[in-house]
Amino acid sequence: MSRVIIIAPETDPHAIAVRDRIGAGASILDTHQFPEKLKMSLGDHPDEIAIGGERVRPTAVYVRDYGLNPIVSEDELGGANWRRAMVALRERSEMVHSLVYRWEQLGIPVYNPPTGREKITKPYQIGLLAGAGLPVPETRWTNDPDEVRRFAEGRRIAYKPVAGGAATKELEPRDLERLDLLATAPVCFQELLTGEDIRVYVIDGAIVCGIKIVTDAIDFRQNEKALVEIPVDDQLRDICVRATAVLGLRWTGMDLKAGADGKLRILELNPSPMFLGFDSRAGTDIHGALCKALASH
Repeated sequence: MSRVIIIAPETDPHAIAVRDRIGAGASILDTHQFPEKLKMSLGDHPDEIAIGGERVRPTAVYVRDYGLNPIVSEDELGGANWRRAMVALRERSEMVHSLVYRWEQLGIPVYNPPTGREKITKPYQIGLLAGAGLPVPETRWTNDPDEVRRFAEGRRIAYKPVAGGAATKELEPRDLERLDLLATAPVCFQELLTGEDIRVYVIDGAIVCGIKIVTDAIDFRQNEKALVEIPVDDQLRDICVRATAVLGLRWTGMDLKAGADGKLRILELNPSPMFLGFDSRAGTDIHGALCKALASH
């Protein structure tokens, strides 16, 4: 098999849209079905890869979703067999990631490569960007209540989970009274930026588009009033291209936000950004740019 492989659940709308636009030259590999329904074998040589009994060497790979969420029930995870369930999840993860590592080793373009996964962890990512001289917000990831109080003194602060997945909120006085909860898990605390929200898409070192997100909320997700395509000037272009190179990403949706001074800071680079909703509301064609990049190989 020689075609573009899209790693995602077969019901994922973004994966379906990419497959359908590329056409017969693309197919979805639903790794969530492994090992119950999907047969996969890796030999001792890098190119010995068989899926469903067929040797596979794709022309390009788009990693939308590795599909490695637990396939066991909550009862199993919390019950007597929890250890067995966690071992099974570890074994699945080892095989799926090894598959994509091998394709990357063979020189197959991967959007995005697994060797860059550690750079996506948010505390590491922001540190790399700051170390490269790129603009980022002042941030603390901590479980130390005293550090939070020092960091928050005299200014507005936002907080959110270290790994994301929940809305960003503003730190309020009542939150300072329950910092003992940090003993359960660390939290990300960040200077509150009050300016406009910008998303920029980058593919293979080139800017696809910039979009202004009009919102009244601290966290624009689910709170977008409008999405408006904007020109990307040379300064913003340089920031976005450099940030993508620092993290080793072939493709990303970057979120930036301005402070009270009007200057943009990088919040994060997403290695598998959604784009269908942005295209629909902003009139962009991120979808087409991604498909063109994948099919070009």
